[in-house]
Amino acid sequence: MSDKFTPDGGVPEHVQASAGATIAELVDAGVPEHLHRWLVHTGVGPLVVKMGIVFSEMTPQRIVASMPVEGNTQVAGILHGGAHVVLAETLGSFAAALHAGAGRHAVGIEVGASHHRSVSSGLVTGTATAIQLGQSLTVHEVVMTDDEGRRLSTARITNMIRDNR
Repeated sequence: MSDKFTPDGGVPEHVQASAGATIAELVDAGVPEHLHRWLVHTGVGPLVVKMGIVFSEMTPQRIVASMPVEGNTQVAGILHGGAHVVLAETLGSFAAALHAGAGRHAVGIEVGASHHRSVSSGLVTGTATAIQLGQSLTVHEVVMTDDEGRRLSTARITNMIRDNR
């Protein structure tokens, strides 16, 4: 595995029992089992759950996730531009955190997006690809596409890597 967390067969039974709702949240969000230990105490975050983001691939170099348009629209009935940015920042931040590894964390310091096309139904898929994975900074490009593979928006997120206190 290319992340900096050691897969060891998942989360121990006693952790699953004490954090069962969080484990269910991780499963529902598509988080691979070998990453459950890493996220068992924090989950994926309330906004990720609220937006309906589900991961299908998770490495520091590339993270892919989808979210429904329904429930994430603006008053005109199209996907809210902020929803694009939420998906982009979620993917870039998770990728940066995976790169940071145990004892370190990622903090977003810049995010920007360009919107190319609107969408009013279906799923939006975001693919974050690493541009730079350094010791103190990571940069990811995130491309959001519709069900037909058409590019909806392009974002770039920079994260600073810090040691835990």
